[in-house]
Amino acid sequence: MSASLPDSITAAEGAPPVSAAHLMTAADYRESLRRYRPVVYVDGQLIDSVADAPNLQPGVNALGVTYDFAHRPEMAPLMTAVQSISGKRVNRMLHINESAGDLLNKLEAVRLLCQETGCAQRYLAHDALNAIGQVSARIDDAHGSTEHRARFGAYLQRVQDEDLSLGIAMTDAKGDRSRKPHQQANPDTYVHIVERNAQGIVISGTKAIVTGAPYMHEFLVMPGRNMGVEDAAFAVCCAVPVDAKGITIVARPAGRPGDKVEHGAPLFSRRYGQSTGVVIFDQVFVPWERVFFADEWEHSGTLTYHYATHHRHSCIAARAGFGDLLIGAGALMCEANGFDPGETSSLREPMVELIKITEGFFACGVAASVYGTRDEYSGGFMPEPVFSNIGKLLLATQIYDMHRLAHEVSGGLIVALPGPDEDHNPATAATLAEVLRANPAVPYDKRIEVARFVEDLTASYQGGWYSVISLHGGGSPAAMKQEIWRHYPVGSKVELVERLLDRGVLTPERHDATRAITQNRQPGRCCDAGCTAPGQAVMVPLPALPNSKAS
Repeated sequence: MSASLPDSITAAEGAPPVSAAHLMTAADYRESLRRYRPVVYVDGQLIDSVADAPNLQPGVNALGVTYDFAHRPEMAPLMTAVQSISGKRVNRMLHINESAGDLLNKLEAVRLLCQETGCAQRYLAHDALNAIGQVSARIDDAHGSTEHRARFGAYLQRVQDEDLSLGIAMTDAKGDRSRKPHQQANPDTYVHIVERNAQGIVISGTKAIVTGAPYMHEFLVMPGRNMGVEDAAFAVCCAVPVDAKGITIVARPAGRPGDKVEHGAPLFSRRYGQSTGVVIFDQVFVPWERVFFADEWEHSGTLTYHYATHHRHSCIAARAGFGDLLIGAGALMCEANGFDPGETSSLREPMVELIKITEGFFACGVAASVYGTRDEYSGGFMPEPVFSNIGKLLLATQIYDMHRLAHEVSGGLIVALPGPDEDHNPATAATLAEVLRANPAVPYDKRIEVARFVEDLTASYQGGWYSVISLHGGGSPAAMKQEIWRHYPVGSKVELVERLLDRGVLTPERHDATRAITQNRQPGRCCDAGCTAPGQAVMVPLPALPNSKAS
């Protein structure tokens, strides 16, 4: 059993201690994986134990950080949250947002986790749980019932109590992209319901890009697009254990586990990384208590929209944490090369540009949190969609600039260094240590450690992987642009200019009746105070950083 959180951590100043769910440590999490027997193939080999497979260790390590940080006293207020319905303290990655402050806290928590791991992965569970909770309440409102809300609530409480990690099985294999699910020659390119009875449903099909698939406890199966009535069988949302009968996971290794590390410090991506998997469902039975909706095609688009908005908000924080790594490594590389960016404008300018990009898209995440609104059906809090999509669009399209700027300030040595074996070669090591040293105050071995770190993050297989997940994770740039246009109040800007020009061309009636572009007028922005009532929870104090004034 893991240690409990300190009693001093309470829901509010002066409030009595709250009870805690069973918050696992990284060691607990690793041990819990041994209780599951999923069918997992990596590089053509059947994995006997996910917890012990060398080619999955970087991924298991990354998720372990999300567990251990919740037990660090200085981080626990940020990495955990009190769920008001249960009164229990749960891991932040499983928390349902109840205020704009919760959105800010999640943003900061994900950034800290990704500063440590590059990509913490588990935040996808937070995004999916919040979206499913919202849609469950919406379906009940449409049906005049409480069934869906109660079913999801019971599942959520179990997940929080057991501190599980959830893989999000959303992106289908899709088949012919020009055809809808029911038009596919092979229906298994989308997950769909093949049978339903009094006990539950049976699903088959393929989810193509499931983050961390091998080392999760359960999968949340969600529709990956808006469905029409003909696609009702494909509109399914449910939870299944990773080792349920009929599931096969075909995954890639996590990080760079095969790279040589016999000598010298291990690469960052050997310690932390991410596996993705294709998950094949073959006649998988799901009992009704784990089904959140089935055949309710009219709600599939709402679920994908809510999940995308939550997830893009989280992605902003994740890539900001990655940006922090590039900023720190770039500054260290400048120093190791014998330069001070503060004194050398050719280095200061790209460093400032890297800072501007990182903090620019993160600021969009902060704005999306501050302008977040309460969902009218579930009561949960939703990030503001325009700022969420702009922030994600900025990071998606500027990730390549971030890599370029890191290369610019670091120099070509990051890819021209001899391999790590030469550091221990008696015939060359001494000479290399002398001639490849730059700043007399920085030892040769420290210089090359930083150079290889930058190479690992930006100019390797792992670096390319970071670029692709930044570009396409959470949807393509085209999808974000569509959402920005859909939600941005262009109409109010048109009216503003027409009023200033005193044209008087259109009456209010004509605005509403004939000009669709003017109908989108500041949704959710009804007054100067906004829609967030005063007195809501705000961010918890952040842990002091080394060398800061607060430390």
